[in-house]
Amino acid sequence: MDIRNIAIIAHVDHGKTTIVDSMMKYTGMVKDAVSMDSNTLEQERGITIYAKNASLIYTSKATGVAHKINIIDTPGHADFGSEVERVLKSIDCVLLVVDAQEGPMPQTRFVLKKSIELGLKPIVIMNKLDKPAANPGRVHDEILELFMELGADDAQLNFPVIYAVGRDGVAKKELTDEFKDLEPLFEMIIEKVPAAEDKSSEPLVAQPFNLAYDNFLGRLAVARVWSGTIKMNQTVYIKKPNGSVETARVVKLFTFEGMSKKDSDEITSGDVAMIAGLTNIYIGDTITDNPETHSLPAISIDEPTISLNFLVNDSPFAGREGKFVTSRQIRDRLEKELEVNVGLQVDFTNADRMKVYGRGELHIAILLEQMRREGFELQVSQPEVIFKDIDGKKHEPYEEVVIDTPDEFSGTIIEKLGKRKGIMTSMKQHDGVTRLTFDIPTRGLLGFRSQFVVDTKGEGIMSSRFTEFRTFAGVIEKREVGSMISMENGKAVTFALGNLQTRGVLYIGHGTEVYAGMVIGNTSKGEEMEVNPTKGKQLTNMRASGTDDTVYLTPPLEITIERGLELINEDEYLEITPTSTRIRKKYLTRTDRDKAKKGIV
Repeated sequence: MDIRNIAIIAHVDHGKTTIVDSMMKYTGMVKDAVSMDSNTLEQERGITIYAKNASLIYTSKATGVAHKINIIDTPGHADFGSEVERVLKSIDCVLLVVDAQEGPMPQTRFVLKKSIELGLKPIVIMNKLDKPAANPGRVHDEILELFMELGADDAQLNFPVIYAVGRDGVAKKELTDEFKDLEPLFEMIIEKVPAAEDKSSEPLVAQPFNLAYDNFLGRLAVARVWSGTIKMNQTVYIKKPNGSVETARVVKLFTFEGMSKKDSDEITSGDVAMIAGLTNIYIGDTITDNPETHSLPAISIDEPTISLNFLVNDSPFAGREGKFVTSRQIRDRLEKELEVNVGLQVDFTNADRMKVYGRGELHIAILLEQMRREGFELQVSQPEVIFKDIDGKKHEPYEEVVIDTPDEFSGTIIEKLGKRKGIMTSMKQHDGVTRLTFDIPTRGLLGFRSQFVVDTKGEGIMSSRFTEFRTFAGVIEKREVGSMISMENGKAVTFALGNLQTRGVLYIGHGTEVYAGMVIGNTSKGEEMEVNPTKGKQLTNMRASGTDDTVYLTPPLEITIERGLELINEDEYLEITPTSTRIRKKYLTRTDRDKAKKGIV
């Protein structure tokens, strides 16, 4: 049976996972509607975070021949770009999914650029054709322009297009055809994707592009076998990018069937396998049966763009909720994360704090959310961008931001991003929606997303991708609000909060426990303000007009991990526990804060 290896790539929410789910269902690999997004966080947020393997057997109706298709579902969010980069090295073709209304978006450009550089010839799936504003003609032209802009050769420019509605599990080759099933998509894959070459008689060469972990088997390598055959109990050599060679024994082999893995005695060339027993294996290593065999090129990934410190939680509420609270436990968890999260880097040189480098705020927020659910308690500092010294000049990361917003909000967005050193490169209006494209320093985007949601009343769509390091843009004034700091310990009461909510936005409600130094809200005028949210109403025997009016509280702004990372100042920490997220000052008392400003602490 011939093998086809493909990856499905797209901008976030353009329908990759839905199409893969429909393909699995159509070929009978899954009976019920089981989603590839099996992780709890993925299901909650509706995004793919981790690249996942699946395999399906498709028997062509035209020829009656059965084909095995290994398909890898990749994330669409820019922060998880490292997941996409390594997957593309292990496959022979990509399915590029584009929304028939939105057209190519920033992450479409990112994943397509990587594919074209590797010489892959994409098949374009124009998805969500059932949208009322779908415009396949315009989107096709935009895709062609993007291919040309990214330097595609003639063969790549001649890309085939399939029109689909992934949610309904239907596809067609021509716009004039009727929707029936996914047969046209499968026939296109068999016709256009080259079958993996049979090199089973040659020496073994395999390369891991993903890692997994099993409580009994330890680390598992997900690898493409490029040539030869890998067998159970076989002794293999692991060749590192630095030239060193290690010996290991294959303890267990799995191949993929549907979304699950099944035991196998051997895996032949062209297939994708999961290998157990290689304890010191990393992504990009070369697995061979002969130490003299040439190594495959290492898999390189883009470097991190932001950093922040992970510290032990030392607030007055520390240790109330978490199971894992020590620096040793946090350190061990981060070391474990490094084994599978290749976009992450951690500096462990300081015993008290670990400096974590990531691809973006969402990348870090997902890690923190996983840790809090596992019972960890910690605090983190304000995210900072990573600066580089290039030719003696200070450089910083820049991003391309694409914003779709109702026309009436475009002026506000242009003004706000202009203040944050954003330069508008394009502006297009279509059916009451304005698409704005900006080049902006990553620094300017930090903390902007929550403001963007407010400014567009939740109707705007913003996406970004890292472009390059450019010369430092200078000071960015982006803080328009100050912190409202509790000066007392206790429980917040409605009477006090009613007076405070007129001064800004509150992060807490009635009955919330607070401590001195905890940030309970922000002040609209921009200055820091110490307040007492626990102060109750003075009771007297006197009655006066207006004093007994009922106090109505505006619902507080809920502090999630992502929102907290955006809101905290450089002199604040985000405290994260299994059930709570709080913002606090690094120094809890007014005296210590004043000393810190003078450099005495």
